[in-house]
Amino acid sequence: MRDDHKAASAWFEELYKENYNKNENIPWAKMQPNEHLLEYIKNNLLGKRCLVVGCGLGDDAITLSEAGADVTAIDISHSAIKWCKERFDGYGVNFIVQDIFELPPEMIGAYDFVFESLTIQSLPLVFRNKIITAISSLLSPDGKILIVAHGKKEGEKKEGPPWPLEINELKLFGTKGLNELEFSIMEEMSNISAYKFKAVYQKERS
Repeated sequence: MRDDHKAASAWFEELYKENYNKNENIPWAKMQPNEHLLEYIKNNLLGKRCLVVGCGLGDDAITLSEAGADVTAIDISHSAIKWCKERFDGYGVNFIVQDIFELPPEMIGAYDFVFESLTIQSLPLVFRNKIITAISSLLSPDGKILIVAHGKKEGEKKEGPPWPLEINELKLFGTKGLNELEFSIMEEMSNISAYKFKAVYQKERS
């Protein structure tokens, strides 16, 4: 596949637009916060500035906001962001349309905590290192990222989307100036994979 991330991402907008206000047709739209994010919030300090990558319909962003954080939530889909603003008008979350591969300077190194769930796997393998690099660049010194992703065995073939990650692919975060604090594998029988990865990384101070 050509290294054309806009073409590879276009299906997000098509899906949200076609199913506007019909979340049952959007597989990942549970209309409730991610259970692993809830667990993290319960057991960890967040830091003031938080960002959600690929925010979808906004439930994770609202949960961070309710925990006291200043939250920015980004998605490539205009329709998803419009939907978020309609659902959560007045909550104070900064929902913005943003291409993860075209981050403005003011977002680089700006966030104390980043949450990424199932976004990396939604793009073809050719973008894997590029998106991990982009997401890592969002963290401030000592900032932490919580990542949740479907996993697969090394060399296992999966027809996407989505394209589950191998362990060594997720561990690319450790090559971007981040230190691994936590890594776990959770069983999950689904039509996507038999397990999920959960990881926490922290940005090194330069």
